[in-house]
Amino acid sequence: QVQLVESGGGLVQAGGSLRLSCAASGRTFSSYGMGWFRQAPGKEREFVAAIRWSGSSTLYADSVKGRSTISRDNAKNTVYLQMNSLKPEDTAVYYCAMRRGPFMAASAERGDYGYWGQGTQVTVSS
Repeated sequence: QVQLVESGGGLVQAGGSLRLSCAASGRTFSSYGMGWFRQAPGKEREFVAAIRWSGSSTLYADSVKGRSTISRDNAKNTVYLQMNSLKPEDTAVYYCAMRRGPFMAASAERGDYGYWGQGTQVTVSS
């Protein structure tokens, strides 16, 4: 009964910023690593960012490194993705995901995640 609900997507101009949120319920959030993935029309779902269960380490795709920050607030059972200097190629549906098991390191592998949110649309205009 794990539920992940993303929010914060929208339409922004190139160079703008967004902060995506993912609220989790149904599991001890603080024990699980979290990740963000995105999928553009006609393309495979790709890794964006991940954070270790403890928050002590993070991982980013090269395409967003330096422009994005993943963080978590365990008191709110929420993980965030702050995206700056957005580009048209960032346009996609962004999905929040939770690792299959607790106490795991950050991972860029889609198969390492067992639970997914419904996605939130990010559109960056040129």
